[in-house]
Amino acid sequence: MNHRLDRRSIRRAHPRGFTLVEIILVVVIVLTLAAVVTPRLVGKSKQAKINTTKIQMNSLKTSLQNFEINAGRFPTTAEGLEALVRKPSGLSDSEWPEKYVDKVPKDAWGNPFEYTCPSEHDLDYDLVSAGPDGQFGSDDDIANYDEDGGDSL
Repeated sequence: MNHRLDRRSIRRAHPRGFTLVEIILVVVIVLTLAAVVTPRLVGKSKQAKINTTKIQMNSLKTSLQNFEINAGRFPTTAEGLEALVRKPSGLSDSEWPEKYVDKVPKDAWGNPFEYTCPSEHDLDYDLVSAGPDGQFGSDDDIANYDEDGGDSL
């Protein structure tokens, strides 16, 4: 009889596993949570990247203004944003005392910014990110100007 008691205590101490109903219930709960949470997070990621890109553009704006203070002009389109990292030819050491950024940043999607100077929008220069779709000239571009020609950053 002691032998039987030992087997019962072992069964109680080591359950056999989950039933099919328990597994289905857990799967339903996980899928319900995913259905509720996922749509809320999807839009946040896109907006976060847009905000990050705007911050990067404002940082570039500050660096370009510092370049202009020292050199008396903004980098040309041909010199591009690389003029913030490497001294353009024709500038003296006093006009370009040091690099303004360690490296030219890319937007939040990993694409290079488009820089044009002189501006085509009545500003000192145009600075544009291709935005989420990675294509310049589309509706989701992020620029330092608005479509009415004013400064948007």
